[in-house]
Order: sequence, then structure tokens, then C-alpha cells
Amino acid sequence: MARDAEQGRASSDKVGTICRALRRAIIEQALEPGAKLPEDALGERFGVSRTIARHALGQLAAEGLVELRRNRIAVVATPSWQEARDAFDIRIELERLVVRQLAGRLSRTQIAALGAHVDAEEAARNGPDAVSIRLATEFHILLATMTESPILIRYVSEIAYRCCLTLSLFSRPHSSECAINEHRLLIEALAGGDVEQVMALMHDHLDSVAGRALVAQAKPRGRDIMDILAPYVATPTPARRKPAALPSPRRDAAE
Repeated sequence: MARDAEQGRASSDKVGTICRALRRAIIEQALEPGAKLPEDALGERFGVSRTIARHALGQLAAEGLVELRRNRIAVVATPSWQEARDAFDIRIELERLVVRQLAGRLSRTQIAALGAHVDAEEAARNGPDAVSIRLATEFHILLATMTESPILIRYVSEIAYRCCLTLSLFSRPHSSECAINEHRLLIEALAGGDVEQVMALMHDHLDSVAGRALVAQAKPRGRDIMDILAPYVATPTPARRKPAALPSPRRDAAE
């Protein structure tokens, strides 16, 4: 039984590794809405069985980042414009709850951690939009983590990732300066302890993000999934064969 438990933990670790890699690839818009995720290609890239790859895809489907279609075909989810708008509306209400819980209750260490994260956002301003978007999203997940509420952490993380996905479909160029300034204002309000002010700031911030994001569909582009995922695999597994070329997914989009 101990051996079975150990094997179970190993499989769970592998599933988690694949989920984290695919999630980040989606957030950074390397994998775009509609991109196919073949189990055999994922298994080969991550050095795991198709069964483990299937379990990882199932977990991401539960998070709304992947769609499972007939004949075990998995693709990056393609939300409609209305689904994208609904996701942002739900996110606004969830994150208002987050800051309501945190206002006036953060330690100096926590405030410093938030400040350091925004400093990292500042340092990434002149880099790729996708990196800025990922860091901006992780700021909100960091806030949720500080509530120590498993439910809020889970739902805020999932809805934030879904909102990232919509940026690949409906967006203007990402405004990192706006995000950074608004994040600093949120930190100041949280430290000040004014619940109503910080809830209003969070509402306005995310509503502005949605306004900047939900604009128009982007154009498609084509890349091979083995090449796309190479930077997201800690120890890349040498490809034994090249999978069939994928249909062209969608072009980069940003917040």
C-alpha cells in the first residue's frame, strides 16, 4: 500500500507539473484559444504517459482553460465575448471580497511583499506584454492568497486565469503603466484600512482592465505545440517524432 501511495503522489506531481506549464503558456499567450493539445504530444514533451497527460487536461478543463471535445480532442478554451464579460463581472465581485477581508489587516511583511511584486511589474514594463499580463494577474492571486481562505484562493485564481485567456481574443495593447499605478493605489488603500475605498478601487481597476481587454478578436497564427511548450518544460524530453502540424490558432493579444 505504501508503494501504491508513493506512485499516486508521483503521478499527482506529474499532473501538477503539466498543469502549471500549460497554465503559464496560456497566460503568456504562447498557447492561444483554439490550439489543439494532443495527449501524445504532451506525453512526449513532458516525458509522461498519455494517461497522465489526460488527467492534466481534465484538471485544466475543470478550471475552464481547456475544452474537451469528442474523440478525446482537447483544445485551449475559446470563450465567447459574453462569457468573457461575465468572467470579469464575477471576478470584480470576488476580488471586492478579497480586499474587504484584507483592508487594515495586512502585516508590514505582507505589504512589503505586495510592493516588491509591483516593483517586478515595473521592471518588466519594457518587456513582452504577455509577461506584464502574467505578473499583473499574479498580483491579484497574491492578494487572494493573503486572505488564507481556500475558497477565495481557488476561485480568484481560476477566474483570473480565465480572464487572462480572454486577453488572447478580445484586447487592446496591454497598459502596464495603468496596471502598476492602480496596483500601488490598492496597496496604499489596503494599508490605510478604508474598506469602502479599497473595494471601490478594486471595482474601478478591474472594470478598467475589462474595458481595455474586451475590444475585438485577434488574427490567427500558427506554431507547433512541441516548440511552444519547450520553454515551459523544466527538463525537455527529446522529441522522438514530430507530431502533425496544428491548425493555426490565434495571434497574440494583450490586455
